[in-house]
Amino acid sequence: MGVGILLIAHQGVGEAFLEVLNQTFDQELPLKIQLLSVNHHHSADNLAHLAKKHVALLDKGMGVLVITDLFGATPANIAQAVAQSYHAVEVISGLNLPMLIRLCNYPNLSLAKLLEKALSGGKEGVFYRRKLPKMQEIAYHC
Repeated sequence: MGVGILLIAHQGVGEAFLEVLNQTFDQELPLKIQLLSVNHHHSADNLAHLAKKHVALLDKGMGVLVITDLFGATPANIAQAVAQSYHAVEVISGLNLPMLIRLCNYPNLSLAKLLEKALSGGKEGVFYRRKLPKMQEIAYHC
């Protein structure tokens, strides 16, 4: 069964992340993931209704983790409204690829543990290098 994952993101963002996930895992994803793309043509009420439908389809008894791309934007506001309607829904904003990879590597965890993994993957997947290393010549062979 497992926890369901709902991505709510601005149009194009979620699609790109899902494409990379599908390429990375090269088969069926280990978690049930659905996407709700948001563009300026959708009304907030309609999007909230669609998000609730997604949550209902994804929740197989272990809950749903909703991940949005940007805190304070329409996707995050919709996610917060949906989370208020369900007791087994958690919301994270700040979607990034390390977060999603981490989630897919731990598909059998509970909602609470998966939430922890997502947060740690998101934080630990961000690096800062004060001074970039010198570029070395790279040879490409065909």
